Amino acid sequence: MKRSIFYLLLLTINIFSCEEQYLPSIPETTPQYVVEGYVEAGDSNQPVIVILTKSIPYLSKVSAEVLTNSFVKGAKVSVNDQQNVVQLTEVCLNDLSDDQRKMALELIGLEGDSIGYNICVYVDIFNQVKREIGRSYDLKIDVNGEILSSTTTIPSQVPLYNLIWEEPPGAPNDTLAQLKVHIDDPGDEANFYRYFTSSNGGALIAPFSSVTDDVFFNGQSFEFPLSKAESRDGDFDPDTFGLFMRGDSVTVKWCTIDKAHFDFWNTRDNAANNNGPFSSYTRIASNIQGGQGIWGGYAVNLYHFIVPPK
Repeated sequence: MKRSIFYLLLLTINIFSCEEQYLPSIPETTPQYVVEGYVEAGDSNQPVIVILTKSIPYLSKVSAEVLTNSFVKGAKVSVNDQQNVVQLTEVCLNDLSDDQRKMALELIGLEGDSIGYNICVYVDIFNQVKREIGRSYDLKIDVNGEILSSTTTIPSQVPLYNLIWEEPPGAPNDTLAQLKVHIDDPGDEANFYRYFTSSNGGALIAPFSSVTDDVFFNGQSFEFPLSKAESRDGDFDPDTFGLFMRGDSVTVKWCTIDKAHFDFWNTRDNAANNNGPFSSYTRIASNIQGGQGIWGGYAVNLYHFIVPPK
């Protein structure tokens, strides 16, 4: 019996001593064009913006040079607002002044004035697109004769009301507060929502799960907690997660969106939040013909306030 165990041990050692390191190959694939573009109406004064990039292989090494080269330059990007066709202007961060760079980064939801690589976007810098509730908008992108297209709508606004501050659950706390809001959800159709928050003049960012539909509260007056959005790059603190700091200046950007826009962010958020080796694969929905990504409309309600002291 001991000899059998000894031989088994030798066999195991030989197997592992002969094992070679496995390095998965990176399959050669044709890069796809990826679109992220928005048109906003309501309380927003943000111009139409479109970001156009090329996809990067999943297992490739990412560097500042790779990210810079992923932005597609020289494309012809136009938006049809059903009255006029407006050509968007290409703008790159490296062509801007320091103040302009900071404003441009805040426009696309990034904080700071330097990110280490050059971002190029297409913008309606003269605000020629008529941004109105209820309109539809056609996007057309021509990249060396290759055409990408999409259509989105800006639905009716469904505002928040009766914003109240409460003690966070758990032990009494003098520095943190929980925000609760109310909404009157229309009952004649399905509605879809997305929101962002910012504190003390920072960039508006979306929470980890940024969208919801009204499947559980269709046609109801509904109260729910609205969590503060946290940066994915920050340290996670379960004691403060989703709570607002008393005394802070806060902005909430509450948006109604159409179903295609909701489907994109719902699948994208699920994919981003499914971490770990045993997580399931999520195919991200897209409304871009000829590419991937999202062309989405936002009906925006903005709320500005100071979180009151206890």
